Amino acid sequence: MSEAHLFAVGVLLAWLAGVRAYLTVFGVGLAGAFGWIDLPPALEATTSPWVLGVSGVLAVTEFLADKIPGVDSAWDLVQTLARVPAGAFLAAASLSPDGELGAGMLAAGAGVALTSHAVKAGSRMLLNTSPEPVSNWTASATEDVVVVGALGLAWSYPWLVLAVVVGIGVGVLLLLWWLWRRLFRRAPRPAATA
Repeated sequence: MSEAHLFAVGVLLAWLAGVRAYLTVFGVGLAGAFGWIDLPPALEATTSPWVLGVSGVLAVTEFLADKIPGVDSAWDLVQTLARVPAGAFLAAASLSPDGELGAGMLAAGAGVALTSHAVKAGSRMLLNTSPEPVSNWTASATEDVVVVGALGLAWSYPWLVLAVVVGIGVGVLLLLWWLWRRLFRRAPRPAATA
């Protein structure tokens, strides 16, 4: 694989880690363990039975916690501590030919993961203002499907998948901005009378 291909994979994995860190690590490790993809040396750590087991259990826990309004926002707050470092590691490890993690790619991965995490957490906080749980469940299921689908295509079509995932992220951000303005628009001040 070319460096550009691995760069796109790294950025994509960082973005996905910002949404679902444990599912991303589990998916990468599972694909490497079964030989579906050739992992760069630094990513081979994800194929460890311990990493697969822990990330699998945490992915199921996150799947369940993410479906409960209110709990999902608390979970997102705590998971900031896991998603950003996971994104930094996945991005840097994707581009590492010898197992050494580059500082530039660590920083880029952390920034990408933090951005996608902020979009996810912000959208969930806004959705939690709705009294019905259907929008929350729909958003959570959509995130699950996007992460699994993107992981399935990450090594074959990284640039296309990265463009789609970033496009979805920008679309959600624009929708959030529009909703925020509609919900919290200031009432016009009455005109002063003389």
